[in-house]
Amino acid sequence: MKLLITGGAGYIGAHVASLAKRSGHEIIVVDDLSTGLADRVDCEIVNIDIATDESVSALSRLMKKHRFEAVIHFAAKKQVGQSVELPEHYYQQNIGGLANLLLAMRANKVHKLVFSSSAATYGIPEIDYPNEDYPAAPINPYGETKLIGEWMVKNASVWGLKGVNLRYFNVAGCEAPELADTAEFNLIPIAIGMLKRGEKPKVFGTDYPTKDGSCVRDYVHVGDLAAAHLMAVDYLAAERQEFKTFNVGTGTGASVFEVLAEIKKASSIDFEIEIASRRAGDPPKLVADTSRIEKILGFKANHGLEEIVRSAWSAAS
Repeated sequence: MKLLITGGAGYIGAHVASLAKRSGHEIIVVDDLSTGLADRVDCEIVNIDIATDESVSALSRLMKKHRFEAVIHFAAKKQVGQSVELPEHYYQQNIGGLANLLLAMRANKVHKLVFSSSAATYGIPEIDYPNEDYPAAPINPYGETKLIGEWMVKNASVWGLKGVNLRYFNVAGCEAPELADTAEFNLIPIAIGMLKRGEKPKVFGTDYPTKDGSCVRDYVHVGDLAAAHLMAVDYLAAERQEFKTFNVGTGTGASVFEVLAEIKKASSIDFEIEIASRRAGDPPKLVADTSRIEKILGFKANHGLEEIVRSAWSAAS
């Protein structure tokens, strides 16, 4: 299949591009390289900032030339804290970029899209294991842009778009050193980065109603997440799609202390931990209900926390 991958030079996008190529798909990556790294990708990269007005015609030219069968869309800003400080920028980048992509797809009759969404759409749910039917209530502009993106994908069915939204939980790990996550946005790369700088990794809050008082999250290996995207592409080739949205996780939670314990094992460093106060907006526990994706797409995560942390540490070493 001929695939266009936007944001394909990013950490997750490059893993998907690598797996797609190994699986026999023909791929082209669109990336403005503002955060992505060209060295991650072994294919043609077209430098387009999809949030600009000019991108619609640039994307259209690319689609006319290559006649893509499906698009996997990653290109977006993804820092929660930054989205609170710069909400207009996040709406312009994430929603505007998707709108431009959809305009080009509509004009060129490209009817299949896998959209990179997020568990941030749930906000702070009152249950530990939200499924896809749980009411979405994002608490920051980043999560709002992802939820609005899901609405945009749904509404584009008016012109025949078949779309799937994949709501990621906490993505970590690495399949190869050249694909490493070089940004420190999530617990595992943040803690590894701090440790390498000689700093103490932090635990924000130890009085949550969890097994050890720290927050519990669902950590999914980026290689498993990449496989979920190709399963979603295959799903879009079916005549009918019963569901449009899928959680992608393991269905198993790990606390901050448990993650740091795994980093100690992987690094062989018995480091000290700094205890800090709670951060606003952190739910005590957020773990994916993965029953839908397991039943419909046949997806099951193959990597556990130990493998995730070990691969992340190895890639950063």
